[in-house]
Amino acid sequence: MSFDFDATVVGAGAVGLACGRALAKRGLSVLVLEKEPHIGQGVSSRNSEVIHGGLYYPTGSLKARFCVQGRRVLYPFLESHKVDFRKCGKLVVATNESEVDRIEAIFEQGVANEVEALDHLTGAQARALEPGLNAHAAILSPESGVFDSHGYMLALQGEIEDAGGSVVVSTPFERAEPMAGGGFTLMAGGEGGAALTTRLLVTAPGLGAQDVAGRIVGYPADGIPAGHFGKGVYFRLTGKAPFERLVYPPPIPGALGTHYRKDLGGQAVFGPDLVYVETEDYSVDASKAAEFERYVRRFWPGLPEGALTADYAGIRPKLHGPGEPQPDFQLRGREDHGLDGLVALFGIESPGLTSSLAIGEAVSETLAHD
Repeated sequence: MSFDFDATVVGAGAVGLACGRALAKRGLSVLVLEKEPHIGQGVSSRNSEVIHGGLYYPTGSLKARFCVQGRRVLYPFLESHKVDFRKCGKLVVATNESEVDRIEAIFEQGVANEVEALDHLTGAQARALEPGLNAHAAILSPESGVFDSHGYMLALQGEIEDAGGSVVVSTPFERAEPMAGGGFTLMAGGEGGAALTTRLLVTAPGLGAQDVAGRIVGYPADGIPAGHFGKGVYFRLTGKAPFERLVYPPPIPGALGTHYRKDLGGQAVFGPDLVYVETEDYSVDASKAAEFERYVRRFWPGLPEGALTADYAGIRPKLHGPGEPQPDFQLRGREDHGLDGLVALFGIESPGLTSSLAIGEAVSETLAHD
C-alpha cells in the first residue's frame, strides 16, 4: 500500500519537530502539521529556555531518563547548528537551615539519575561564586544552561526539510481514521482543507493533546488522560543582572518554582509561578510584582524596590491538578490504545524542551517496530 507520507507529526513545537527529525533520519518521508502561522508558538515559545541537568525526577522515570539523555545530545546539536547557548550552571539554594534537607534530597536524586559533576557548596562558597546571594547551602549543577529555543526549533525544521520532509503551518489537524490494512487517513487545514494518508502518526500538540487524541477514530476515550492548564508568569528586572548562574530555590508542589535566569540578552528574568487556569490566557497581572519581590528576596535580598516589570506568561500541559502528585511524561503506543502506527504524547511539560531530542528518538524507535 502506498501513502502520501510515511509519517505525520501533529504539532510543530520543539518536541513535535524533534520527533519529525528523528523519523526523517530513518529515511522516512515526514510531514509536520502546525495550526499556528509559525512553528513553536505554544508551550515551546513561552518557557524559561533552560537546559535542565536532570536533578529532580524519580530515577527510572521518562522525565529523568529523557532529560539526562536529551541534555547530553542537546549541547552538541546546538553547537553544530550554531544555535546560541550558554552553559552557565545552576545553583539550587537553601536560603535557611530548614531547606538544607530538601536540597540534599535533590542532590541524592541527581546522583541517582547520573547527573554529572554535582557538588555541595557551603553558603560561603555559593556567595563566593555569586556575591549578593542569600545561601545557607547550595548544590552546583554545572551542566545546566540557557539557550535560544527558537533557533533550536528552526534548526530542527531545517533538518526535516533537508531530508525532504515538510513543515506546514496554518494547517490545523481535524481528524484521523485508521485504514484497513494499516495507516491513517487524515483531514487537515480546516474549511477547504485536504485529506492525506500516512503510515505512521505522532501527536505532539502540547496543550491540545487531549483534543487531538479525541479526534482519532478508535482512540479509547477512557485512555485519554485528563489535562490541566498550569499558567506561570515572568517578571523582568530593570537594571543589571545580579548573577551569572541560574538560581533555583527548592521546588514548589507541582513545579520547580520561581527561579532566576540571566537570559542570552544579558537581562535578569524571574519566574514562573504556578496558577491553574481554565483557558489559554496569557495576560500578566502587573500587581503580582509585589508577590514576586517577596519571593525573590528570599535568595536575593538586594533586589531594589520596584525593579520588576511584568514580562510574559506561559501555560504548561499538566496531567495533575492542584494538590495531586505530578505524573511522568506519557508516550502512548499500540499497547496503550490498540492502534498500530500511532504514538500519542501527553503531559510534555518541563523538562520537555531539554528532553526533546531524546523523546524524538524514543518515538521513532517505538514506531520502527510498527
